[in-house]
Amino acid sequence: MDTKPFEPKIVAFMCNWCTYGAADLAGVSRLPYPQNIRPIRVMCSATISPHHILRAFQSGADGVFIGGCHIGDCHYIKGNYMTIKRVAFMEDLLNWFGLEGRLHLEWISSAEAQKFVDVIRRFTEKIRALGPNPIPALLKTPKAIWNGADDEGHCANVA
Repeated sequence: MDTKPFEPKIVAFMCNWCTYGAADLAGVSRLPYPQNIRPIRVMCSATISPHHILRAFQSGADGVFIGGCHIGDCHYIKGNYMTIKRVAFMEDLLNWFGLEGRLHLEWISSAEAQKFVDVIRRFTEKIRALGPNPIPALLKTPKAIWNGADDEGHCANVA
């Protein structure tokens, strides 16, 4: 029997103005980082609702990464302050569900490609050590987020 080692699936919600730019710069600079993230560009980290996070886990994500602008640098003034509150709430809820450590928030500017790479590597290793997300097996839901994006790479099951 041939069993593959566990490779975590990570949904990465990234602010258009900062973290997504850092990911783009990392790619252009040919800085290698784990390929098991599914980037989702959002206009601001504050647009990520608890529903999006829960839906990602329900759809088979082993971890959820949220990247936003540094405090005080948000293009929408107070977006990252809202994100802090939502993530704190979600961490408590996820701990109650037995998913502690699977949600990570980081502030990364568009010029910090190396920081983006380092953070994604560390988070991937942490999720690898935690093992697969137990929720899909409990709910017996399809992992459609990983199986079938449309022609433009959008996954309908995330939103």
